[in-house]
Amino acid sequence: MDEILLIDKPAGMTSFGVVARVRRKLTEELNRGNQPGLKRQRVKVGHAGTLDPFATGLMILLVGKGTKRSYEFLKLDKVYVATIRLGQTSSTGDPEGDITCTASPENSAPSQADIEKALRRFVGDIEQTPPIYSAIKIDGQRAYALARKGQEVAMPSRRVTIYALDMLDYAYPDLRIRAHVSSGTYIRTLAEDIGKTLGVGAYCCELRRIRTGPYDITQTKTLADLGILS
Repeated sequence: MDEILLIDKPAGMTSFGVVARVRRKLTEELNRGNQPGLKRQRVKVGHAGTLDPFATGLMILLVGKGTKRSYEFLKLDKVYVATIRLGQTSSTGDPEGDITCTASPENSAPSQADIEKALRRFVGDIEQTPPIYSAIKIDGQRAYALARKGQEVAMPSRRVTIYALDMLDYAYPDLRIRAHVSSGTYIRTLAEDIGKTLGVGAYCCELRRIRTGPYDITQTKTLADLGILS
């Protein structure tokens, strides 16, 4: 059994949902044909980095003894393709939050030159404050759990590196970018910061991870490829 499994995560599913489905499938295959009464063996499955429910793309799953190798993947850089919606903000930085219109297209649509200038500002080492709706632990609790309780959460900033930030397409209000970033970088926060720099507000409406270190999206399997249909 492979210790590393590369999955193309679908939109609308949590990362833990992906892990649970793969674990169930591999466990069923391992125990297929066993005699009645034999103890059922359970396959260990973990992950080497989550994706938000709305996001798609490369997830590295660790299977069996591979679950002890998670440290190998913690600091790998990542590449994303994202669509940023300008002129609107979201309470969570993504499509799942409450959306607020912050600019009108008649007088606020940034030019392509404005976009390119703004993107250049973020290339290199930058200070970034992770979103409140994230899995970062604050005093032993997940930040998103505290936020859902209505508690105010002071998120500590962190230093991250944006190795490259390229505009792929732009038709207001949607800006499509490709971002090569260090581990720990939040694209949701990057999208919001780009919107602030442009003075129109923004949130990340689509996100796809296409590479983690040496692992590429072209190497992945879908859940359907594994026979997982629901």
